[in-house]
Amino acid sequence: MDKRILDIVSSPADLKLLTNEELSILAQEVREEIITTASETGGHVASSLGAVEIILAVHSMMDCPHDKIVFDVGHQAYAHKLITGRLDEFRTLRTYGGLSGFPKPDESPYDVHPSGHASDSLSVALGLAEARELRGSDEKIVAVIGDAALSGGMAFEALNHIGQAQTPMVIILNDNEMSISRNVGALMKHLGYMRATPQYRQTRDSVQEALESSGAFGNALANFGRNMKESMKQFVIPRTMIFEQLGIICTAPIDGHDIGLLKETLATVLHTDVPVLMHVVTRKGAGYAPAVQNPEKFHGIAPFEIATGDVKKKPSAAPSYTSVFGKALAAEARRDDRIVAITAAMKGGTGLDAFAEEFPERFVDAGIAEEHAVGLASGLATGGMKPVVALYSTFLQRAIDQVIINNALPNLDVVFAIDRAGIVGEDGPTHHGMFDLAYMRMIPHMRVLAPSDEAELVHALHTALELGGPFAIRYPRGAAEGVALPDEPHVLEEGRARVIREGDDVAILAFGRMVSRAKEAAALLAVRGIDARVVDMRWVKPLDVDEIARAAQTKLVVTVEGGIISGGVGEGVLNELARQGAAVPALTLGIPDTFVPQGSSNQLLHDLGLDAEGIADAVEQRLAR
Repeated sequence: MDKRILDIVSSPADLKLLTNEELSILAQEVREEIITTASETGGHVASSLGAVEIILAVHSMMDCPHDKIVFDVGHQAYAHKLITGRLDEFRTLRTYGGLSGFPKPDESPYDVHPSGHASDSLSVALGLAEARELRGSDEKIVAVIGDAALSGGMAFEALNHIGQAQTPMVIILNDNEMSISRNVGALMKHLGYMRATPQYRQTRDSVQEALESSGAFGNALANFGRNMKESMKQFVIPRTMIFEQLGIICTAPIDGHDIGLLKETLATVLHTDVPVLMHVVTRKGAGYAPAVQNPEKFHGIAPFEIATGDVKKKPSAAPSYTSVFGKALAAEARRDDRIVAITAAMKGGTGLDAFAEEFPERFVDAGIAEEHAVGLASGLATGGMKPVVALYSTFLQRAIDQVIINNALPNLDVVFAIDRAGIVGEDGPTHHGMFDLAYMRMIPHMRVLAPSDEAELVHALHTALELGGPFAIRYPRGAAEGVALPDEPHVLEEGRARVIREGDDVAILAFGRMVSRAKEAAALLAVRGIDARVVDMRWVKPLDVDEIARAAQTKLVVTVEGGIISGGVGEGVLNELARQGAAVPALTLGIPDTFVPQGSSNQLLHDLGLDAEGIADAVEQRLAR
């Protein structure tokens, strides 16, 4: 077997020795490695395949890690990992103890910051550029951001500052018309117009030649950008260019899969003395037909068959919590025409595809703009509607202020459907839904439900919509428990738990997905001679104070939650015990004060002591003390 070029690339410095033709061959080899590995580990395939040539071109023109590349989100950075000395480890991608699926500074000096959430790269890159100026050093700073991430409010805030500061840096806009779901919004239409205009296509080559022949690199291009007559700008791209209005030079769109053209453009823009946005048009999933045909499916996919793109994992007999939520919300919307569903670029991920198809006028995809999505919900609620905001737990963190000020303070009828709550698995610390229990229960007026199975989820959603006021419902990723769904939902009594199993020695107060594990733990404890009561607490806020008082009559009160212990619901139970003056030993089980790495959910829960065996062992040891 002939040796691949990829096999002899030990660092980005090696790319400088390759011709453009060899770099194109390398791009294909990188794609094959990504597809082969991701077919076994799962991962963010479509975005990484689309960014291969960008990454190879940038690394071939820079001197990293002295120079800095800041990836937005980081899910497109697999090629970056492969050419920065991690080829031998790449087959461990997203596995327990293996390579992270995102840039991770303690994994490699080439990874600048732990990206994982969208729209932060421009702020980080500007900070690096400003630090360079203050230190008087000479590193080049490049931010790689997708067109979807550019729609986030943080990115616009950074663009405004970049244009004002005029600090030299390069923004590579990877324009592929996709986020996770297809992009929406005025900015996307603006970029689409720039791509589609006949005037641009007819004059792209001549404009490119002008840029390439600008002579003294930075000064010439900067002067070109500052002094270009408005008529010429309108001839090239007839609509006002938003980036240049902000004070940032913007190149004409170029083919993001043409390494030679990318390198030629980089040779110019990397030497400017002002900020430049390099507009690069790519195709998500490039080089792999199934990913090109279905980029949303291949945004983040489980292990799959390379030949067909079909997921290897056989579907569970139980539906996913996400799909149950989507169907339940559609059923509620048929009964109440005030219900509006809102998400942030996650229509498929939050189970809202069918809702959007059936009620297009009552479905809103706000793009990657969680703050706006939550603020929008407050306006809809004030206007008499019943908005349901469906977001992943990790992304709702970005809109805590809007939850508090715009929705909870005026006590509005808004439901926050918090998907992917708790440990989510292979995406790791940037995506675990560890914090929602803590940040939601601290908010006045907010009521929080943690359903323990899919039937409880249906009832919880109905309860939130019927009772009104700000409500949060949190549920995990993946298959539900396999219980029968109700024919008709009913309203849960506020602040009232349900006892799953009776017992006199220990009371285990469990929340959400931890209920099934608590039941299993109780069975293990019974074998060890310990009689454990198991309570599905249902309500995180308000807590069932009567059930807590009853628990205080046992030898030990145990709380089990799928979020952080610090500030979590277990501490709420302890506070209630103190308020009642109960002198009973207590044990809080949850996620300790640490970030949890990637790995399968079962493995991580085992490590955290949150599986049945871990819960039983912790209870037995605490009783022994």
